[in-house]
Amino acid sequence: MSAPPPPPEEAVPVPVPVPVPADGAVALIGNDKVLAAAQHIVKSLATSKNAADDMIRILSGFDHRLSTITSDLFPSPSSSHSHSHSHSQSPSEADPSDLAAFDAAEQLIHLWDTTPEALVFEAPEEDAAHYLAAVDVAVDHLASGGPAAASGRAGVAVQLTMARLEDELRHLMLRHAVPLDASGLYCSLRRLSLESMDDLDTSSEFDPATPHSQEGGPDTARSASIAGNPFDDQLFDLVRPDAVDELRAIAERMSRAGYASELVQVYCGIRRDLLDECLSVLGVERLSIDEVQRAEWKQLNDKMKKWVHGVKTVVRSLLTGERRLCDQVLAVSDELRDECFVESTKVCIMQILNFGDAVAVCPRSPEKVSRILDMYEALAEVIPELKELFFGTPGDDVIYDLEGVLGRLGDAVKGNLLEFGKVLQQESSRRPMVAGEIHPITRYVMNYLRLLVVYSDTLDKLLDGDAASDIDASHGDADEDAEYLQSLTPLGRRLVKLMSYLEANLEEKSKLYEDGALQCIFSMNNTLYIVQKVKDSELGRILGDHWTRRRRGKIRQSSKSYLRISWTKVLSYLKDDGHSGGSGNSLGNSSSRIKEKFKNFNFSFEEIYRSQTLWKVTDPQLREELKISISENVIPAYRAFVGRYGSLVDNGRSSGKYIKYTAEDLENQLSDLFEGSLGSANHSRRR
Repeated sequence: MSAPPPPPEEAVPVPVPVPVPADGAVALIGNDKVLAAAQHIVKSLATSKNAADDMIRILSGFDHRLSTITSDLFPSPSSSHSHSHSHSQSPSEADPSDLAAFDAAEQLIHLWDTTPEALVFEAPEEDAAHYLAAVDVAVDHLASGGPAAASGRAGVAVQLTMARLEDELRHLMLRHAVPLDASGLYCSLRRLSLESMDDLDTSSEFDPATPHSQEGGPDTARSASIAGNPFDDQLFDLVRPDAVDELRAIAERMSRAGYASELVQVYCGIRRDLLDECLSVLGVERLSIDEVQRAEWKQLNDKMKKWVHGVKTVVRSLLTGERRLCDQVLAVSDELRDECFVESTKVCIMQILNFGDAVAVCPRSPEKVSRILDMYEALAEVIPELKELFFGTPGDDVIYDLEGVLGRLGDAVKGNLLEFGKVLQQESSRRPMVAGEIHPITRYVMNYLRLLVVYSDTLDKLLDGDAASDIDASHGDADEDAEYLQSLTPLGRRLVKLMSYLEANLEEKSKLYEDGALQCIFSMNNTLYIVQKVKDSELGRILGDHWTRRRRGKIRQSSKSYLRISWTKVLSYLKDDGHSGGSGNSLGNSSSRIKEKFKNFNFSFEEIYRSQTLWKVTDPQLREELKISISENVIPAYRAFVGRYGSLVDNGRSSGKYIKYTAEDLENQLSDLFEGSLGSANHSRRR
């Protein structure tokens, strides 16, 4: 660079800065030059007596000799007014006072440059204000193309100020960044409580040892937790408010000086790193697709829950705060603030989306459906908010990526539901329930379906395109007519389809019992359990009374079949076949036949008693109804038979051998049925 021309006559030559001595004072060449330079700084930059006093104090802090300057050097209002119009003049018409102002600004810039370890914005507020004024003068002179610009002095001064402002910006953003309190954020956002669904650790193998039989309804718990708006408007300051004005002052000057790219690089780099730390605090990890696919379900489930909470917190607190910070700090340019917001948040957004994509392509398995639905709903919920944050062309790609991941999560939900249907159809365990009680697959499926209805609005949208295939698949069941299926929502049709798979599976499992009566008990237990789960949840509203009436009809039919299979033979021994009391051979023949009937009845009844006391009817009301039905068929027939023919066998010492029970004894015996344990051996018997 060529040597700068000599200053105007009224200006003092610019002193050459030298390293700062240990005592912090600025060493300058020549006492007179020091004083003259300081006088020009005060004269050129001060606009009032108070401003002049402030500048004298600042300069005397650099060198105690400058304290001898008097404040009567500050320019008159007329000269200040003249200075304010200097920018409108052409370079050839430059006001000498403008050049004098630049000389003074240059001096102040060089003074600060000799103390690189000092920070302008850690000095008193007036010091920072005067430095920024000097920056403005240097930038204006560079833009004006006047003598200082032509000689390169303005360019050097601007370069020095921009390098310092870059460092000052970095320091302020780091020093005043507000650390994230994850627990506080969660509380303030009143995040959705999904823990009521976490116990349903579903398994595609329907392991009976797995606790799928919780009776509490997740649909009720969740609907209560999301009543009203679950989130408050939470404004989270990412940078302490008292630093925002200083950051904005720096950003305005860097942008005006043509250093926008440097501003973007520093600003976005720091904010990007801080947002990455926030994600780590929230538990949203950076994982590859391979890492997600290799994760054990328990670990993946935990990561998915954190993602659901994290994405809402990131959008509603961090990104909203980030947008506000960009708007405040980078107010100098709409284009600049939009660019910085997208660049600052890009890595944060991509980390969130990458995990969503990895989950979407994971192998299909039923247990993932509810958690993927949580992810889908969380993302769908915040996309409108993200559209407001990422408005304008720079954010279009971000929204496009977000909607792409949302679509793939929706496809994953549908794929996992299809897989669930296949598992139901293909599950073929051959181990019957010993007592005919409720099968684990029934508990599993009904709790699973009750969980699905929690997401009914979302699933209705996702399954809307599959409605026709669900109708065709379910129409194979004669119990479900097309008109009924057409009346259902898309989710309702899918539920009917899945339950038809369950019912077909249970029908096959009932055939594992050799005893037809136990088949009926198994069918009643499982069908009633299904009906109760439907009735006591949102399933009932979705499926309607038609579906429930059909299943109750099946229970009644099974009950009749049970009575016929179990008790027809027993009751046949109590039928009146025309025998009556008499004399001679007729009496003997009648007596022997009656004795045989009593013996056969006793044997058959005791055989039923031994087996069916071990059977289990789970529902108390159904159990009692069955006992009443048996009593109404057996007890009157037995009492009538004993009353009519008891005298034929009750005339010897061994009469108790044939008439072993009174009607009351039988009543007591029947009360032991279907309890799942051996009956009492202490019932009173006639001997």
